[in-house]
Amino acid sequence: MSNSPTIAEPPNADSPGLDRRSRALRKIVVRILEGSRRGHLGAAYSLIEILRVLYDDILRYDPKNPKWSARDRCILSKGHGCLALYAILADKGFFPKTELDKFCQEDGILGGHPEASKVPGVEASTGSLGHGLSIGIGFALNARYAQTDSRTFVILGDGESNEGSVWEAAMCAGKHKLSNLTVLVDYNKHQSYGSTFEVQDLEPFADKWRAFGFAATEVDGHDVEALRSALTQVPFESDKPSAIICHTIKGKGISYAENNLKWHHKNKISDEEIQSMLAELEVGVDA
Repeated sequence: MSNSPTIAEPPNADSPGLDRRSRALRKIVVRILEGSRRGHLGAAYSLIEILRVLYDDILRYDPKNPKWSARDRCILSKGHGCLALYAILADKGFFPKTELDKFCQEDGILGGHPEASKVPGVEASTGSLGHGLSIGIGFALNARYAQTDSRTFVILGDGESNEGSVWEAAMCAGKHKLSNLTVLVDYNKHQSYGSTFEVQDLEPFADKWRAFGFAATEVDGHDVEALRSALTQVPFESDKPSAIICHTIKGKGISYAENNLKWHHKNKISDEEIQSMLAELEVGVDA
């Protein structure tokens, strides 16, 4: 029997405001940008709440032993959103926060896409889109064969979901009934050069995942309680992988960056823009 959460409407004016923790994590991203003056801010800011709930409430891991065999695996398949992942990994103590100031520098470990061989806590190198789900299936199958209770979570982008490799992997996951696998899609409705509707319409998106053998639901991807509720219920069905469509806003938290493709990847970020971002992030819900 399915225990899928109630389907939520996409984020709107009634979506919860950013609380203190969400703003603090976004400020860490600004710290990274202050040193590098470039990065994929839009893609990172739509991810913050998804990663926050996973690492605060759901995943089993040990920052002091990142390769702990009993850990859950979390793969950021949309690797260009890595600023958000670096922020949460540094916050959790996987590596010193001083590394944030060396983003994309020769003496640092943090590149423009995450590298598993260099960054503690990164499970897969995902600079090329469309591969994360296939890697996650390997992790999930291995956990089944090893008879461990480790789970695998894969975060996809919506633009990334144009890739045929994503749907080949989805068929495989459905075939093997991988109930220890959960896909979360950061559905911010934009990709590098246009809206997902204009480039390659994904709808009916949740029904596509169901057709490929997943139990699927939809949530407001910035609503921490809604995300927590959905993630604490996986697997939604005992013999199926789970998919959570997270309706998000690209650049969430910075008014002039929200849904603005100029901030998909922004370079030459000025001192004025850094200060403006920090000022906006001072305003929110202090919870």
